[in-house]
Amino acid sequence: MKNKIIFFFTLGICFVNYGQQKITWQDLSKIKYTEKYFSVYKETFLYPHFSVSVKSLEGKQVSIKGYFLDVDPKGKLYVLSKGPMSSCFFCGGGGPETAIELQSTTVAKFKTDDLLMVTGTLQLNADNVEHFNYILTDCKAQLID
Repeated sequence: MKNKIIFFFTLGICFVNYGQQKITWQDLSKIKYTEKYFSVYKETFLYPHFSVSVKSLEGKQVSIKGYFLDVDPKGKLYVLSKGPMSSCFFCGGGGPETAIELQSTTVAKFKTDDLLMVTGTLQLNADNVEHFNYILTDCKAQLID
């Protein structure tokens, strides 16, 4: 009986350790863009073409370190950025691949430029220009000291 308990305990630890994949901003930079016209908006937007390695991450639980940005005064849009607010995507410090939309109700407790480790399910978005190219759903965040 003792051996069974040790076996299942060890198996549980393995699942916890391998349940998510740590990724980096370098992993997400493997993307190319072309301009595409969206008739609904009567505008041209950058259309992402994700590499095979990025596509392999879709739907997987991943963890990534970045800076928390609270960019919506109404508190409905939260972003994880490769850099702090002063050098984020919106300020010309990088491309769309340097920011991830966070879809979670638990991240609102953080402040802009807090350094976080965020874990969630990665979704790739090419067609909905009202959302980011990268979206983390069901995400949980932890402050990094």
